[in-house]
Amino acid sequence: MEFMLYIRNGQDAKSALSEQAHLEFVKKCEHYIATLKSENKLIAAQPIHREGTNLRKSGTEWVMEPVNTTAETQVGYYHIIAGDIDEAISIARQNPEFEYVPSASIEIKQIKTKESSTGFVYPNAQN
Repeated sequence: MEFMLYIRNGQDAKSALSEQAHLEFVKKCEHYIATLKSENKLIAAQPIHREGTNLRKSGTEWVMEPVNTTAETQVGYYHIIAGDIDEAISIARQNPEFEYVPSASIEIKQIKTKESSTGFVYPNAQN
């Protein structure tokens, strides 16, 4: 099964880290990623800039608003392979974000790979 781990932080949580602590955090993330890769559990992982645009449609009009960076916002993701939700949670608990960022949270969601009603298989890197 495939899962997405959405990394969230409050405000600019990492700005409080010293340069040395931030470097340690990055190194631990690199190790976490290397471990997941070596266990064939990682499909992709990337940080995301805090700034961005929210797009929505209101009637016939498109509305674009900047992402609210003063609230909790998504700062990265991990696309992983796990046997079930419990294993995905176990993988998420090992993420260095929790050690360095008190406001960190990880949203864990299983990826839907196929529509049961139509049989449509969603594309991925393998197809």
